[in-house]
Amino acid sequence: MPIHADTFFLTIQNKNIEVQRIGSDTSKPTIVFLHEGLGSMALWRDFPSQVAGATNCPAIVYSRYGYGNSDVSRAPRPVSYLHDEALICLPELLEKLAVRNPILLGHSDGGSIALIYAGEHDQVKGLILLAPHLFVEEISIASIVAVKAAFETTDLREKLGLYHRDSGSTFRGWNDIWLNPDFRSWNIEGYLPNVKCPVLAIQGLDDQYGTLAQLDAIARQAQGPVELVHLPNCGHSPHRDQSETVLAAIRTFVARLTATTEPNH
Repeated sequence: MPIHADTFFLTIQNKNIEVQRIGSDTSKPTIVFLHEGLGSMALWRDFPSQVAGATNCPAIVYSRYGYGNSDVSRAPRPVSYLHDEALICLPELLEKLAVRNPILLGHSDGGSIALIYAGEHDQVKGLILLAPHLFVEEISIASIVAVKAAFETTDLREKLGLYHRDSGSTFRGWNDIWLNPDFRSWNIEGYLPNVKCPVLAIQGLDDQYGTLAQLDAIARQAQGPVELVHLPNCGHSPHRDQSETVLAAIRTFVARLTATTEPNH
């Protein structure tokens, strides 16, 4: 039986944000999906529903400001944009949706947001991180330069337009920041000693945007238990490249988290 899903808009920081709530079992923690740098609610496709079904947990999926069908960003993003999402926007969204002790599932930039949030809030049940960024690597910059060229010379703009109200604004909001010289020193490792919840971190061995040094930093510095999964034949999107393996790892991880969970939201 399909899991019931409601889609609606929520006002966060005076911006209209598209949100989808999947399932309604309040006895389990809510899994909150945080998309990648060019992602959106729609670009997750059916993965959130698959995770909700596999874990029997409700889920929240949303497009950040400037993405998907949320309000279009009309101004350049500050270098602090990931911190702003984690420390200002996400807390407001969780409060308005009455979500407490969430499991945060973040992909790429979304993984960074999840780590920053968990480093500032101890009421996090667990983190599921898919190819997260903790610092800027040369491989990241080289790949982002290549994507910029593709955006300017191929049909990438039109393809992104299927998932974003303004693909040009969305692309520049991500690409310009990562290629900004001021962003080269961006680093969130300082949050790791305050990350005390269990962490599942997954990365492809063929990831074109980062190396295993990102996951090694989490294992070395986070205070909670950390499980690392390295996937062969897998790029920057493990949930698409190795969907069955990723889903199985998430199912097992969440089962451990919820084995003794009391209703908490």
